[in-house]
Formats: sequence, C-alpha cells, structure tokens
Amino acid sequence: MDAKILTCVALLTGASSLTAQLPSPADSAGILLSTAESFESGGQSEVAEALYRFIAEHFDATPASVQARQRFSELSRLAGERTGRIGLRIWSSMYGAWLGVAIPAWLGVDSPVPYGFGLLVGGPAGYFSGSELANALNLTGGHARAVTLGGTWGTWQGFGWAQVFGGQEICFAGGRCFDDEPSVETVFGSMILGGLTGIAAGALLSRRPISSSVASATTYGAVWGTWFGVASAILMDFDDDDGPLTGALVGGDAGLLAMAVLAPGWDLTPNRARLVSIAGVIGGLGGLGIDLLLQLDDGKVAVAIPLATSIIGLVIGARTSRNSNPGLARAGEPPSSLSGALVKLDEGRFGLGFPTPMPTFIRVDAPSGQTALKPAVSFTLFAARF
Repeated sequence: MDAKILTCVALLTGASSLTAQLPSPADSAGILLSTAESFESGGQSEVAEALYRFIAEHFDATPASVQARQRFSELSRLAGERTGRIGLRIWSSMYGAWLGVAIPAWLGVDSPVPYGFGLLVGGPAGYFSGSELANALNLTGGHARAVTLGGTWGTWQGFGWAQVFGGQEICFAGGRCFDDEPSVETVFGSMILGGLTGIAAGALLSRRPISSSVASATTYGAVWGTWFGVASAILMDFDDDDGPLTGALVGGDAGLLAMAVLAPGWDLTPNRARLVSIAGVIGGLGGLGIDLLLQLDDGKVAVAIPLATSIIGLVIGARTSRNSNPGLARAGEPPSSLSGALVKLDEGRFGLGFPTPMPTFIRVDAPSGQTALKPAVSFTLFAARF
C-alpha cells in the first residue's frame, strides 16, 4: 500500500484559467505516450526515452504505462549497445597506439623510426579492430566494459608480475647477492601478453549476458581490492620491496573475482556502485587528513587509519544509497511509486531523495462564481510503502 502526502502546491502565476474538467491520469498518460512516440519516430530517441520513463514512473496504474515500460526497455537496450560499441572503439584506438610503442620496445628496438610507424599505424588499426569486434559480438555496454577491463587489467597484471618475479634476489656461491631487475624487453613483453590475454578473456565472457551493473561493480571491486591488498601487505609486515606490489596484485584479483561472482545477485546499479565507491574515497581521504593533522610517525598506524575510514565510507555509502535508483533501474520490474519524494519509507527502509516537481491542476473560485482550474506544480515531501 502506498501513501503520499502532498504538502507543497505552487500556482503558476499568469496562467489562464481552465474551465474544462480535470483530465484523468489515463488520459494524461495517453497524451504523453503519443508525444513520446512522435519524438521517437522523428529520431529524437533521448527525448522519447525520458518521456517513456516519466510515464512508467508516474502513471504506473494506467494502460499506457505498460507500453511506455516496453519502449523504454527497448530504447535503453539499443542505447546500451551504441554506448558499448563507441566505448570499445575509443579504448581500442588508444590500446592500438599503445601496442605501436610497446611492440618495438619488447623487441629491443633503439631507432625511433619503428616507434613513429607504430604510433601512425597502431591507432587506426586499433579503431577498426574494435569496430570489427563490436560488430562480431553484438556488444552491449556491459560486454564492452568486460573487454576493456580485461585488456587494461591484464596489462597492469603483466607489468606487476614481471616486476615481482623479475626482481628476485640472486646469490652466488661466494656470498654476493644481486637484485635481478627485469629487463625492459621482459616488462613490455609481459604487459603485451597480459593485455591480449585479458582482451581474449573479456571477449569470451561477452558471449554470456553481462549487465552494466555487474561490469561497474567488478571494476570498482578490482580497484578497492588493490587498495586493500596494499594496506594489508604493509600492516602484515610484508615490507620488502615487492611486498606492497604483490599485495596490490593479489588483492586486486581477489576483488575482481569476488565482485564478478557476487554482483549478479545484488541490487546494485551503476549509479549506486559509483555512489558507494565515492563514499569510500571520501572516507579514505578523511583518514589521510587525520594522518596529516596528527603527523604520525608510525607507518602502520598511518595506513590503518585511512584503511578503516575508507571501509566505513563504503559501508555508509552502501546503506545510504539503497534508494538512489528508483523507477526503471532494472529492466522488466515495475517502477517504484516512491520516486521523486523528499523523504521515503519503503517497506521499513528509510531514504532521502530529490522532490520532483509534478504538473497538476487545482480548483479555484473564479470571479464569476464558477469553479475554474489553474495549472500548478506539486511536490511530494513524504511517501511510504508498507
């Protein structure tokens, strides 16, 4: 059962009186639906999508809302495909330019000519390769994120593990020890291998449904896992040269895999993932501020404070962003009738939102003695669902 309290109704000054009967919600939804269809047929799909969403959220009890929800889902799917293909083309262009420099470095080339040729050819080659991959796999936004994350993450892993395994200490029989630093060729070769492996893994995973929500959560999980891995390595006295780097690599992989497994079962949209993550960043920055204020000398304490505050920030962000994606956050689900309220109580969960102005009509007494209708704007200050 939904309950709403409308306590703020503002007259629009200068508007003419309306003597016609107040239009029913079904009539209003039908008019808006016809308008949205006109915009869609005219090629203005973004405007049509916004109108379809408005109808589905605010006229959910009308027949027009069913059609609006279907058209909104279809337009969102098409927009996701376009966004995914464009994003992949942009990323693949930059990755192609990167390969144009990395391959000569891997081969140990000293002349600048191959590097110039690689930059000249790598970008266009990457662009067309990304286009062919997007068309072949029919990528959505989530699929494209899987491919680009795989390439980027694989490149980083290749660099990190080359440093870890290439930096082992070698001791000879006479007792002299040396650090075996990895060669430039080894590092670039490892990065190229890691990046291409990640792209291949992302392309294989894109044959299965991957939503933008899961892709976003997996990306943030990898980033936060990296930070937790570094901090844990320092706190557990892995203080050799490669300890924090090893912790970052292992922690990042753990965070990526954990979110890839857990995120599909969570009510987590891309917007909510961003809100949770930024709350963690704010918490971590607050902890760093405490370090600067206290001027701590103990390195472990200096790391433990921002680690703790970032975790607190993530928890607060997760709890306060529960109602940050009302309406059509998930395709196929009915929109929430609590969207647009300042204060919301949704089946025991308390939340805050931005009150959305809604057009409406109010009855006023005209000088002639008749009752007239004047346009107004209403705001929902409190909404509850039990």
